[in-house]
Amino acid sequence: MDIATLDHICRLSKLNFTEEEQQKALAEMSDIIALMDTIKEYDITYDDTKDHNEIRYADLREDIPAPSFPTEKLQQNTSPRDNCYVVPKMME
Repeated sequence: MDIATLDHICRLSKLNFTEEEQQKALAEMSDIIALMDTIKEYDITYDDTKDHNEIRYADLREDIPAPSFPTEKLQQNTSPRDNCYVVPKMME
């Protein structure tokens, strides 16, 4: 980054730097740009074969239907109405 680009950015953002602050900002922004250039060198394309999170179909359990909980037991601590849960009003 050069001083002309920094001046342009300062004008756009309405910043007023002293000469010393300009030099410090110029050095910091140059470091940031150098870091971004380094990051761009890395290949960040996603490869799902490398994350080892695959689940094989053979590893899944068999889906066997089972009876569910009785409605009366699930609603014993609620105020059921017409086999539905009644939720208290939280907001007006």
